[in-house]
Amino acid sequence: MTNSRFWKIFFGSGGVISVRVLCSFITNKILAMFLGPAMFASVGQFQNIFAIGQATSSLAMQNGWVSLTARYKEKLEMLHGVWHAGYRLTVQGSIVTVFVAIIFCFTAPLESLFPGIPLRHVQATILFALPGIVAANVITICQSVMNGLGHYRRWAIISILTAVIQCVWVILFLSTGYLSVLSVIATQSLISSVVAVAVARGGGFSLDRFRGKIFLEQKAWLNFCYMGIIPMILSPIALMLVRSAIGNELGWNAAGIWQSVWRVSDFFSVGFSSVLGVLILPCVSAELSKTEFWKIFKPILLRVFLLAAVIVGLVFLFRHFVILLLFSSEFSAAAELLPTQLIGDFFRAGGWCVGLVLVARQATKIFVIAEVSSQVFFVLFSIFGISYFGIQAPLMAYAIENICYFFILLFILRKLSWKTP
Repeated sequence: MTNSRFWKIFFGSGGVISVRVLCSFITNKILAMFLGPAMFASVGQFQNIFAIGQATSSLAMQNGWVSLTARYKEKLEMLHGVWHAGYRLTVQGSIVTVFVAIIFCFTAPLESLFPGIPLRHVQATILFALPGIVAANVITICQSVMNGLGHYRRWAIISILTAVIQCVWVILFLSTGYLSVLSVIATQSLISSVVAVAVARGGGFSLDRFRGKIFLEQKAWLNFCYMGIIPMILSPIALMLVRSAIGNELGWNAAGIWQSVWRVSDFFSVGFSSVLGVLILPCVSAELSKTEFWKIFKPILLRVFLLAAVIVGLVFLFRHFVILLLFSSEFSAAAELLPTQLIGDFFRAGGWCVGLVLVARQATKIFVIAEVSSQVFFVLFSIFGISYFGIQAPLMAYAIENICYFFILLFILRKLSWKTP
């Protein structure tokens, strides 16, 4: 990838991501104004449950939608068969998710996850979220297919419009009080999914294209499923466990402060992970030799680290202002916790680059082992470290986890046998 093409795609997609980050910032600010740290932590718990539902219903195959679409976009009959296989797996995953969600509502210890919120209200909100989960999956699939087809303009339109609509939805219903805060979050994807479908349909992606014959790429879909669903389920579970441990040991106000620090990382994540998906997946998914791959990948990795260093440095220098801007004075203690978290964010950017390559190359076992190991380390160090390091424990765990993740996977990638996936 040439230097000019890298920056064109980065800043083109970066402009789109800036709109998404801005909308996320506005939504976050509204929540912080309406809620204190303790309730803010409860919102984080619900968002993690929503993320788990989205992962299980979609089977976390968004990288597969990008990669396989990019691979077969010149072979329409085969492409439609690939879409048919992905659609069928997604429907099956959604049906299973509905049944599991119903069981979860009436068997899980929701009182400990949502202290101070009536049990019936939490149960109703989780069930109320099921249509929203399906809608969120529709948006993600439409974005991924437009990315894989190279329709970056339509990808940008979907990204911007859905972000703006969801932001307006939250502001409207929180300010009027027609829905509770959890219900607002549960349903914010409904209208925007209709817009995403309309835009994607104009780019050649619609249900009537899901009629192609399903062939061997069913196995490829399952590989992407295994690699995607592990982190998409483990990560929110890990966050819920750590948040609950902080709440039980240090109080739920402390859990809310930690949640605000994590939200800063989320803003970083939204920008980098989305842009890197546009940059890396279509390129790595092409038929490249190992030499050709490193010729493309090394400059991308160096530029990503350069940009990460600039962003992390600016956030560090203005961290007190950043916390007041994103949240409120009730969260001011978070500014002192940010430096350790930012170290993890810096190396996380590199970890995404290497991880996306493993996903595209379908190195399933390596990727799954790396994800499981990193999440287990994060949870164990955080929970047991609270007794020794207090609220700094999960921040230290996050930094160490991402440093090890990047260097170990980079070493493995260099030794990986190279063949066309």
